[in-house]
Amino acid sequence: MAKKTIQRFLPDPNKIRHHKYLRIFGHLLQDANLWHLNRRSARGAFAVGLFFAFIPVPFQMVLAAAGAIVFRVNLPISVALVWLTNPLTMPPIFYGSYLVGTLILNQPEQHFAFEPSWAWFLESIETIGPAFLIGSLVCASIASIIAYFSIDIIWRRSVIKAWATRNK
Repeated sequence: MAKKTIQRFLPDPNKIRHHKYLRIFGHLLQDANLWHLNRRSARGAFAVGLFFAFIPVPFQMVLAAAGAIVFRVNLPISVALVWLTNPLTMPPIFYGSYLVGTLILNQPEQHFAFEPSWAWFLESIETIGPAFLIGSLVCASIASIIAYFSIDIIWRRSVIKAWATRNK
């Protein structure tokens, strides 16, 4: 059941293999484990994808693909999950990461207004940057751990349910 549900939302493997940014991996994309969908590959892919979704860097898809290759987990799931942080969801997710960072570093919350300029970026790296980066790493780690175990539990339950249905 879980496998069929996940497969419904997966992009076409050929489309991913030929993506302009993912072509840099060349022959590494030929590993069958990157395209196979089972409990091990799904739970690892969710962990990798969600980890890189919370990391505030450009080219999150490339990093998720590299992580999927290194850990030999499902590449389409890993790449697709980084889109959890899209232009609509990035502000609240990254602001939440910043708040987590301020709690961890025991710093007061600093008020800021976003400006699309290089000067603002350099100033922000010094003021809110440490809390934001620490919070992002903590949130990424927590999200990936929760996803890993949640997918494992959901997958096991769906297999048990399918066996029970089959035995009836």
